[in-house]
Amino acid sequence: MSLGIMAIGYALGAPVTIDELAGDDQKVRQWGYRRLHRAPAEVGLTDLAVRAGEAALRRAGIAAGEVDLVILAITDIAEYLYWDPAAAVAGRLDTRQAEAILLSQACGGGVAAFDIVAGKFATHPRCRTALVIAANRICETYWDRVETSTSLSSDGAAAAVLRRDHPECRWLATEVVTDGRYADFMRMELGGAARPFTPDAERPAIAGLIDRMDTFFDGDGRAALTFVEQLHARNREVVERACASADVALGEIERVLYLHDNAGAFADLAKALGMPLDRTNVEIACDHGHFGPADQLLSLERLLATGELVTGDIVALLSMGTGMHWACTLLRI
Repeated sequence: MSLGIMAIGYALGAPVTIDELAGDDQKVRQWGYRRLHRAPAEVGLTDLAVRAGEAALRRAGIAAGEVDLVILAITDIAEYLYWDPAAAVAGRLDTRQAEAILLSQACGGGVAAFDIVAGKFATHPRCRTALVIAANRICETYWDRVETSTSLSSDGAAAAVLRRDHPECRWLATEVVTDGRYADFMRMELGGAARPFTPDAERPAIAGLIDRMDTFFDGDGRAALTFVEQLHARNREVVERACASADVALGEIERVLYLHDNAGAFADLAKALGMPLDRTNVEIACDHGHFGPADQLLSLERLLATGELVTGDIVALLSMGTGMHWACTLLRI
């Protein structure tokens, strides 16, 4: 199946420097981030998604009515429960004939979405244009931007217009690996059907990373260490699978665009893949923070805009999401 990216657009929250955010917090400084982006209270996830989608369509010169498929990938919850944010975004963009699909594979959704597009194009010959939007808007009532994970969480969205037979930024392959043994690792205990919100319930929140690991692994440090070691081994595995599907050697990949994790995680990733750190997107990650499923598209847009990627380069979009999911999409610029 032949498809490529026509244009990428984005919408980001206001920049906040580490000095403004962290104060004397040395942990945050050691992560290597220089800033994050925080949206105003009145700006929701779908607001960012719509702005990014409009920017991508404008850059591609595509009218909303030409879009056949809208995919929205999210990590955090949207503005409302019992509500389809993908349909809401499609409605606000006025893509009247398009199917809307919601992906909630945590930080891996923006990468995995390429496979959904390829499959739809393969089975629906009339489907020619897709709009993939990946959006992240932290609900700070539930999620602490610093304590909940190993990355500094930002608000923003990125969107890509994908077109059948488009010769640039051409899709080569996507592979996804899921290990459901860790499905409970990130869950919030209160608010679902098992334990609904009630007026007298405690304040719901996702526990900090250290507390979650201690609970999930029942204090077994060796099991927790095995889990951490497995993370990058699985990253390499999913990249190798994508390379095999596309008949591409790992050494042919010019850049690996990973989720915007901390600087130490990028060093571990480069080691696991056997490539120099400067062939990743670590500097972009440190400049902007972690946008959930939107990181890879944002990094790709930056590198294309600055001319650091040229025609013929092979790029790996690589992500990992709670679930656990590992996803890799290969593109040829």
